[in-house]
Amino acid sequence: METFYLLIVIFLFLLAVFDLVVGVSNDAVNFLNSALGAKAAPFRIIMIVAGIGILMGASMSNGMMDIARHGIYQPQYFYFSEIMCILLAVMLTDVVLLDVFNSLGMPTSTTVSMVFELLGGTFALSLIKIMADNSYGLGDLINTDKALSVILAIFVSVAIAFFFGSVVQYLSRILFTFNYKKKSKYFAGIFCGLACTAILYFLMVSGLKGSSFMTPENKAWLDNNTSGLVVGSLIGFTLLMQVLYWLKINVYKVVVLLGTFALAFAFAGNDLVNFIGVPLAGFSSYTDIISQPGANPDSYLMSSLSGSAHTPWYFLIISGIIMVVALFTSKKAQSVVKTSLDLSRQEEGEEAFGTSPVARVIVRVSSNFSSWLTGIIPERTKRWINARFNQNEAILAEGASFDLIRASVNLVLGGFLIAMGTSLKLPLSTTYVAFMVAMGTSLADRAWGRESAVYRITGVLSVIGGWFITAGAAFFICFFVALIIYYGGTPAIILLISLAIFLLIRSQLRFNKKQNKEKGNPTIVKLMSTHDTNEALTLLRKHTRDELSEILNTAAETFDHTVSAFLSESYRGLRKTMNHIDDEKVHLKQVKRIGTLGVTHLDNNTAIEKGLYYYQGNDFISEIIYSIGRICEPCLEHTDNNFNPLHDEQKAEFSHIASEVTQLLISSRELIENNQYDEKFIELIQKANIIINNLSQLKRAELKRIQSQQGSLKVSMVYLTMIQETQNVVAYTSNLLKVSRKFQEEKN
Repeated sequence: METFYLLIVIFLFLLAVFDLVVGVSNDAVNFLNSALGAKAAPFRIIMIVAGIGILMGASMSNGMMDIARHGIYQPQYFYFSEIMCILLAVMLTDVVLLDVFNSLGMPTSTTVSMVFELLGGTFALSLIKIMADNSYGLGDLINTDKALSVILAIFVSVAIAFFFGSVVQYLSRILFTFNYKKKSKYFAGIFCGLACTAILYFLMVSGLKGSSFMTPENKAWLDNNTSGLVVGSLIGFTLLMQVLYWLKINVYKVVVLLGTFALAFAFAGNDLVNFIGVPLAGFSSYTDIISQPGANPDSYLMSSLSGSAHTPWYFLIISGIIMVVALFTSKKAQSVVKTSLDLSRQEEGEEAFGTSPVARVIVRVSSNFSSWLTGIIPERTKRWINARFNQNEAILAEGASFDLIRASVNLVLGGFLIAMGTSLKLPLSTTYVAFMVAMGTSLADRAWGRESAVYRITGVLSVIGGWFITAGAAFFICFFVALIIYYGGTPAIILLISLAIFLLIRSQLRFNKKQNKEKGNPTIVKLMSTHDTNEALTLLRKHTRDELSEILNTAAETFDHTVSAFLSESYRGLRKTMNHIDDEKVHLKQVKRIGTLGVTHLDNNTAIEKGLYYYQGNDFISEIIYSIGRICEPCLEHTDNNFNPLHDEQKAEFSHIASEVTQLLISSRELIENNQYDEKFIELIQKANIIINNLSQLKRAELKRIQSQQGSLKVSMVYLTMIQETQNVVAYTSNLLKVSRKFQEEKN
């Protein structure tokens, strides 16, 4: 039995390694978002600064490990075997749940997930204990105050961070304008001095006070001298930043990098418990019971967990190293950061989210309120405010999502709010604060224009909704996992471990597939940020070639699958193909929107000359997909109703011509992708005309069958639809080739 529990403890630590990786992947957005979004330094430098912050924060952390020891459950009422059941359920749930959010590119709170997993597992075991012994009550077994404080923190941190992010950024932009370099000679010193002082205060409150090397005497000295340190730092940093500005050093980059270090330091120090707190609690429980020879795991109460944790330094160092390695190597971390940057970037571009009814209502109400407010503001005041928000003067590094002023506000305000929450004993989530401050500053910066607001709001609501889903999913999944482990014993543990490994592997494979599909996005980023019309035309042509070739490839696959599935009467195959077509229709809307934004970057003459061909090409490629959809839909309905299949003669004649259509689509894709409109272009146009004529002959032959009353009328109707829509596919492909050549030509 002792060996069995030792294996469980070892497995808890193995899960902790995975948890550290997926946890850092998700929480990286907290401290990387601003520096990467503003391009404050080369990518490697930003990562090194964040890595040093993580390593130092983890090494000096006491980890707040007590929350995993007695923050949710009352350990003096639980037996060793019950505690191990809860802890194993928590780790199995946590590593899979966080990985799901990482794969979706959605930032969530590791603190909330751990607390609610502990609450769910404890609730399950508490119900079992209460049913076995009525003398227990839920209040005796569960520390509900901690769970309630976390729920309250969700609402508080979301609202406060968004509100103050909007207000502070609005005032900062009024002060500096988008051309902040003009105003820097007056305000750079005091602004950056305030920022560095706030960051230092954040480090003292959220970082140093919780560090393992801080003695009670040091903490008392820090508490008594905080005011003096803040005032002295403000004076010192203001003078230092002003001198650095005079020396032609970009002091805003200094602030952003310092803020990145501070948030990474605090993240590693305060959130380390979310990743290794549970395994350490299991390790402490195991060492306690083996120190008592003959102790029974099913009757030995874990009162030892009621005391404070003393985390060995080597656990902290190893954890810090794992987090740094994960930060540098995780592609999912970059995906989570991308979600935040997409929702807060200054320039318009490809939107990661669609629209929703709630977002449309919010935009409509906000627009009406804005119109009313604008109407009562004096005209002179409006002109002055609009001049301060002239985005044409924005100073953005190449590929940056926003400028250094907004990046500084994001980091300084986020750190300050977290520090205030810590000093007030309010368990604010660093993820919630960092994300909502970024959203508030982007709103104040007018990054959410009428063309993008509904997409951005939908994205923000999706992320916020995911936070609440995290709490609910963590509670209920861990609840059932704990029950399965308790009643299922060793076989259940082996089964759940195997399931967790399978889910992690499948998640990684799907994420890799998704990443491969999203390649090519750098072209869109450059297109949306360039102000050179010649470069814009070159990028738009490349973007168009990439998109058209990808959609034609999808068209060839879906057309072939539709015909094959219908001829073999595969309902499942047709249903799957119809879903792919629906997804492609959504993608087409996105492609059209990006292309339209790209055309706006061209000069008037080029836009008029080439824009017509571009829009015609979009229409033709859309009609190809919609025509295939109009083939698949009646075939799906026909198969679903179990109507008679096509007879052998129809199958034979259509199969032959369908393979020619598929080959035409593939050849067209290759031509557009390679951008070589030579003699093969003429061959494809001629081939398309031949296929159209052959389809017309099939149509006439089928009409003769109907006249002679041969076969089923329902079969004839669906067959004629297939022929007609296939003709449309071929005709639109031919037209697409013609306008694509016109659009790609350097000269007409």
